[in-house]
Amino acid sequence: MTTPSIPQLNVGLIGGGFMGKAHSLAYAAMPMFFWPAPAIPVRHTIAEVSDELAAGAAARFGFQHSTGDWRRVIDDPNIHVVDIATPNNSHAEIAIAAAQAGKHILCEKPLAPTIEEAKAMYEAVKKAGVVNMVAFNYRRTPAVALAKKYIEEGRIGKVLSFRGTYLQDWSADPSGPLSWRFQKAVAGSGALGDIGTHVVDLARYLVGEISAVNAMMHTYIKERPLQSGGADKLGASDKNASGPMGTVDVDDEVLTLLRFENGAVGSLEATRNAYGRNNYITFEIHGSEGTVFFNYERRDELQVFFASDPSDARGMRTVYTGPNTPYGDGLWPIPALGIGYGETKIIEAYDFFKAITGDGVVSPNFEDGYKTELIADAIVRSAQQKREVEVEGVLV
Repeated sequence: MTTPSIPQLNVGLIGGGFMGKAHSLAYAAMPMFFWPAPAIPVRHTIAEVSDELAAGAAARFGFQHSTGDWRRVIDDPNIHVVDIATPNNSHAEIAIAAAQAGKHILCEKPLAPTIEEAKAMYEAVKKAGVVNMVAFNYRRTPAVALAKKYIEEGRIGKVLSFRGTYLQDWSADPSGPLSWRFQKAVAGSGALGDIGTHVVDLARYLVGEISAVNAMMHTYIKERPLQSGGADKLGASDKNASGPMGTVDVDDEVLTLLRFENGAVGSLEATRNAYGRNNYITFEIHGSEGTVFFNYERRDELQVFFASDPSDARGMRTVYTGPNTPYGDGLWPIPALGIGYGETKIIEAYDFFKAITGDGVVSPNFEDGYKTELIADAIVRSAQQKREVEVEGVLV
């Protein structure tokens, strides 16, 4: 069998932490899952905050080159794709520079810590005409895509309501270190930006645009121990309640009611202080003709009920994702064989590179990321003002 002629695209990854690991895995594995691949991602250069850290990341993640200066990635004419996996406050500067250099861009979520920076990023990629994507990878979970398929086919009728949660417990311990995720100047917000925006993305993807919110936000732990070193500890290690403390100035929990432009209503809850919940992303969507329910901790399963089901079989049932469901032909040949976090990133990379070598269209893109930031901003204002707030339109 003749090997197909497949273009190679050089990737410059900026950031060698947790997300850098996930993205590197996706680049290595994507052609193994989706063959023939739209392109072969070449792990060309990785950038970190120092030459030493960058060299270590290159060895670990399989990159050919490394640098302690992210600008070298932007300036290198051999690099086609810039992947931004850095703390939130650096996204705008890097993305705008990459767009001006004509690079295609994949950026981790949230797009930016402020709507002003998100707007500037959106304007930059729009002007440059480069393919751009924001990494809300959970919508790439096959069961989530299957729910989308059922909704679009009218299997649950008109959508009436959406209930979404994202609950974690890694920051519930007050002795967990003061990660950058607890600092407004770096993160922009806390649970809202870090995990709540994932639920916003799922709500927009599955139901439609959100027009108004009515929110509450709360910070439970006002101080945390300063962490040692620059790595993001995510509260899982380096606990030292007796050491010097720093101020937490972001939210630990957000709850909000939602109004959708199509008339549906809903709710969203996100917290990193829910003991016993690891990565509990759920949504339940009720329609005039049925219901779908998803729990990310059981990624291969979608719970469904259709009003057309016979009366002696009423109740939620489980559909297992596999080769006959979205993305299944590129994953595993048997339903329920097991989908992990890595597969969502592999699918994300596949869709991104397919857009680069195809029609340039991929979602969620920077416009979606900007719209999500407008919703997040409305949630913050609603919580501050203790009233319902309408979401602003895209200001471009």
